[in-house]
Amino acid sequence: MNKKLLFSILALVLTIADMDAQRHELGVRVGHSNLVGDIGRTNYILQMPFRDVSTFGLPVYGGLLYRMNFNPHQTLRFDLGYNHVQFADAAAKEEYRYNRKMWGTNDLYEASAIFEYNFFPVNNEQQRGMISPYIFAGVGAMMHDVTQATMSHDFRRDVNGVAQAPVNELDFNSTIEYDSGKKVTGYVPFGVGLKYKFNYNWAISAEVMFRPTISEQLDYSMLKEKDLKSTFNADILSPNTNTSLLQTGYYYAVAQERERDFLYRRKVGDPNSKDWINSVTLAVTYSFGRPPCYCD
Repeated sequence: MNKKLLFSILALVLTIADMDAQRHELGVRVGHSNLVGDIGRTNYILQMPFRDVSTFGLPVYGGLLYRMNFNPHQTLRFDLGYNHVQFADAAAKEEYRYNRKMWGTNDLYEASAIFEYNFFPVNNEQQRGMISPYIFAGVGAMMHDVTQATMSHDFRRDVNGVAQAPVNELDFNSTIEYDSGKKVTGYVPFGVGLKYKFNYNWAISAEVMFRPTISEQLDYSMLKEKDLKSTFNADILSPNTNTSLLQTGYYYAVAQERERDFLYRRKVGDPNSKDWINSVTLAVTYSFGRPPCYCD
């Protein structure tokens, strides 16, 4: 049993070593990205950019890619990319979205590992030129902007700014201050493409990539409980706990109720519907490394 395990490990190491010696590709990818979520348009690809570039920017994708070609058909690809997406209810076809008039932009940084399958042997070393459609799927992670907020609970104050003890549990103020933060979400990239190889070492690839994520916050349509912080003014302390009076008893219960109500009102659309980031891109790559073992 131990000998079988040893031979298996050795075979795996030799396979990885051989994979490292295979032909490689390095290149750049550019194109167009759009978001499909609870705000803005719902068509999955090629959403038209907004004319107001100063407000919305351009819906672009740019990135680097590396391919490790196992054989003429199969490839493992690693992508690093940047997306700028824009969304606005004013451009939506649905009447309820159009009347809502919400909008925004987001910057997304992503990394992914993708398996490609080419239908024709486009990666063959001895092919000067060839064209092949391909399909792909993988896993990835994406860092994006999110909305965060702080709810400040404070005493009412007199004309001199001195805190006044509340008359009852509703007699204090709660105000909201917005901020921005970063989060990381996972996604599953998949799609189709067309790869054209020319002059032995060069290739151009055009593809459509769909990326369903596990987040519903890419369009800021939801504020989660952990994105909301609370502060309590301590000008008047509770004699029993030595903390703010507003953090005790009925005052604290009212403060929590206001926070729950705020989070509920901040929800837009279906909280169970996850956001998608989709792209149409063009890549140029250059092949290098010693000829693979699959050469004729």
